[in-house]
Amino acid sequence: MTNERRRMIGTVVSARMTKSVVVRVDYTVRHPLYGKVVHRSSKFMAHDPLGCGLGDKVELVESRPLSHSKRWVVEKVLQRGQQVAVSPDAANAGGAP
Repeated sequence: MTNERRRMIGTVVSARMTKSVVVRVDYTVRHPLYGKVVHRSSKFMAHDPLGCGLGDKVELVESRPLSHSKRWVVEKVLQRGQQVAVSPDAANAGGAP
């Protein structure tokens, strides 16, 4: 028996919640009238048992409803995102005294 659950690949755009991430999935479609290729994206909230970070490329798999907005689970991390280190001096350089 094969696993028929849907899978998608996307990028983590928010990882501030505990055990949850928001993943943006990009795709292209053709405009129905003009035929031009248009880039679209959708955001999905997903359960994160692996501890993903911002910018990670992940694979989502369809699951039962886990909460009001979570119907996807992060199955694996395909590529880790860039970790940017911010010094305390650079964080306070926003112009506020």
